[in-house]
Amino acid sequence: MKKIVLITAMIGIFLSFSSCNEEELNLDNPNALTTDQFWVTPNDAELGLNSIYAMFYKDGLWSRWLYFRLDLTSDEGFSQSPWVELADWTRFNYINYNFWEGNAVTWRDSYKAIFRANQVLAYVPDIEFSDSNRKQQILAEAKFLRALHYYYAGLLWENIPMVLEPSTPSDLPQQVSQEEVFAQVEQDLNEAFADLPLQWDAQNTGRPTKGAAKAMLAKVYMQQRRWEEAKTALDFLVVGEGANYSLVDNYKDNFTDLNENNAESVFEIQFGDQRRGGTDEGPNAAVSSTRAQFFAPRGIGWSDGQARFWLVDAFKQESTVDGEIDPRLQHSLFYPSLFEDFGDKTYGRDWEWGEDEAWFRKGARDYKRDNEDYYSEVNWRMIRYADILLRYAEVLNELGMTADAYQYVDMVRARANMAPLAEAYPEIGNNADAFLDRLKIERVLELSGESVRWEDLKRWGDLESQETVDEIAQRDPDFNNFEVGKNIRLPIPQVEVENNPNLEQNPQY
Repeated sequence: MKKIVLITAMIGIFLSFSSCNEEELNLDNPNALTTDQFWVTPNDAELGLNSIYAMFYKDGLWSRWLYFRLDLTSDEGFSQSPWVELADWTRFNYINYNFWEGNAVTWRDSYKAIFRANQVLAYVPDIEFSDSNRKQQILAEAKFLRALHYYYAGLLWENIPMVLEPSTPSDLPQQVSQEEVFAQVEQDLNEAFADLPLQWDAQNTGRPTKGAAKAMLAKVYMQQRRWEEAKTALDFLVVGEGANYSLVDNYKDNFTDLNENNAESVFEIQFGDQRRGGTDEGPNAAVSSTRAQFFAPRGIGWSDGQARFWLVDAFKQESTVDGEIDPRLQHSLFYPSLFEDFGDKTYGRDWEWGEDEAWFRKGARDYKRDNEDYYSEVNWRMIRYADILLRYAEVLNELGMTADAYQYVDMVRARANMAPLAEAYPEIGNNADAFLDRLKIERVLELSGESVRWEDLKRWGDLESQETVDEIAQRDPDFNNFEVGKNIRLPIPQVEVENNPNLEQNPQY
């Protein structure tokens, strides 16, 4: 059973919230369940939990717009959309802070997901279960999901309201720092870890495991450069009790619907095309991804996002041990000489592009169709083991264990038939700075277009000085617009600032 999230319109509407005035708050809907009426049975708890998972399918989050913030705003991607304001929000030209598609919808859906998680965490403890273990698992899943959404909200906006209880439209939550946000993420993940299983049975594929909790912990520790704690979290996945992951033989299997939830998957979002509605709360609401539709080449999709061509050049800097082009390029990007380089003729009959244009291929369905739509069923591998191995190498290097870090980079390189790192680049030796410089490239080659680059740039400090930003601008001219100290975080939607006296706009906005 691939999909675990199928919610009804009633539950979706009940667990949603929107702004309203004082008079509206006092109106009772005779057809709506009250909190006391709903949170009664274990099935109610399951439905409440499902409503959190359903937020992955909303356009403000992992169905659509979050990729614009994580992939296109980074130096890997950009937009040439004729919708100028949409494109401006990938090149740091933030004028209308309330711009829906660029900012406000992701803010809304992030807090909508958090709101749903808070309800589960507040009301499920009072429900009587015959299976106490399942009750604890539900709470653990809700904590994991709340942590995940707070992590990305903290990554994007940094200084945000902290809401840990079921809220009402009249609440005025206090703003906290990114450090405090990440502290809550850490707490939720540690508590979730205790009650999540190492693995789920086939009927529950897609739920977070202990490994997923440790992987998210590693991410939040690394963003704070807390290397010792990050190592402890990653130890669990690489050399500890949770070391039950491995790299799949075929790199392409990480980006199609043909081998999903495989041995390399640490956590992935389960998408499907069985429902073809919108992203609302209706009974036919889609459970699909629209990323491929928006990132497809001209003539195939909307083409609102594409890849920087320097990525193609990066893949061609080093050949395999057999003197061939890095095979990961074939499955990472569309570009003009794709056919010439790999004899790949599975897609492209209707392409419209220039000689120096590239497009993200991961998640595209060219292996079985020649167009895209709003209903991609290809799961999104949010965290895969290759990322974990490269993170482990980075952490070991930061801790002065550079010699030990090589083997984990080599595991990733070996799948692509690349020579061991020390053989290919002997000049690195045990120089930690040189090793990190090379690791930055290794992460691009393995993970380009997988929504990790923005957090990488922030973690490495590459967005903190004009000198490093200028270096980025050489490969991505959009960074000529980047203001150090300002654009490292998004502006908070202005309507939120105006409506909440406890909320201040982010610095320099």
